[in-house]
Amino acid sequence: MNELYALPEGWEWKKLGDITKIVGGGTPKRSVKEYWENGDIVWLSPTDLGDVCEIVEISNSKDKITKLGLEKSSTKLLPVGAVLYSSRATIGKIAINTVEVSTNQGFANFICNKNIFNKYLAYCLSNFTKDIILLSNSTTFKEVSKTSLKEFEIPLPPLQEQKRIVVKLDGLFERIDRAIALHHRNIDEADALMGAVLNEVFGELEKKYEKVKISDIAKVKGGKRLPKGEKLLETKTEHPYLRVADFLDNGTIDIDSVKYITEEIFEQIKNYTITHQDLYISIAGTIGKTGIIPKKLDGANLTENAAKLVYITDEVSNKFIYYFTNSSMFSSQIEMATKIVAQPKLALKRLAKIQLPLPPLKIQQQTVQYLDRIAQETEKLKQVQQQKMQQLKDLKASILDRAFRGEL
Repeated sequence: MNELYALPEGWEWKKLGDITKIVGGGTPKRSVKEYWENGDIVWLSPTDLGDVCEIVEISNSKDKITKLGLEKSSTKLLPVGAVLYSSRATIGKIAINTVEVSTNQGFANFICNKNIFNKYLAYCLSNFTKDIILLSNSTTFKEVSKTSLKEFEIPLPPLQEQKRIVVKLDGLFERIDRAIALHHRNIDEADALMGAVLNEVFGELEKKYEKVKISDIAKVKGGKRLPKGEKLLETKTEHPYLRVADFLDNGTIDIDSVKYITEEIFEQIKNYTITHQDLYISIAGTIGKTGIIPKKLDGANLTENAAKLVYITDEVSNKFIYYFTNSSMFSSQIEMATKIVAQPKLALKRLAKIQLPLPPLKIQQQTVQYLDRIAQETEKLKQVQQQKMQQLKDLKASILDRAFRGEL
């Protein structure tokens, strides 16, 4: 980084390699049960940590290894108080361990010398992660090498000043985080309100109208996986391929995340497409995520991990069925119909048997209009809360920047 700005008197720019020992991680062979069975050594992967740039204390993990696994792999036992930093794929997850731990190869772990306070380093890494990411040697699978990290420079005040800064940041961020948590709760309450309205509406409809099975109103058709050995393209073609990962929580598609297939692959799986007149439903892994694709994606191929409803009658509103799939009446039936295996799966035949109250089309359309109004209002509420949360996150970033310029 080479001294991007002037520091206060007594501060210095220091390379991480001069003030810390950087230790990598590793993974014992999964096929050797003696490395894992009844293990009691905490072994961390980035998924055990929080969000990027969020600093957490950590003392446990979902996976543990044995002493033999530690000895027979490249992972190392880290002392209490190390600063753990995810350095590949997802760069910038940060933790300080309160017990001895080991990590996988997705980490660069910092053991601080006497001149640097570990929590100060953690905050520093959080502040400079955007710059550290630029050190990545790849555009596809991002990874920052230990060599690059050793050369990376951070502003270093005297030890007592480091500790003062940490106390100040801890106090400010505690208040900001409480405010962020409050906005999170408001968003959850908005979602709960929409859920309660849906349950009330479909509960009332159930009392007034007969139930039908999905198979009475639609054909349930599955998607198709890519031919063996073929891969999705980042480059846009005439043939989008929709994955469950592209399904948004608000019932449509994340256009920016969509991948594509070639004309040749499309010819092989062209019978497994979807239009905006259909309803998609995820049926594997994440089950029951539903929605309607934008018209611009008509004719896109659909993943094998999702199904579509193709209506066999004009007396059904697609949006009405979408709202039904967001009610507890649908989710409770999905739960009962899901086959529990290594990866949960919803069979198409079971999906076809799910029941719902079906009023005349005019009543469906009126119901949709009412639910659209409620959905729009709750979405406005959520957007306001999300904007306030972003403002608070921006404030945290601004405070961090000031802290490492000696302005706090």
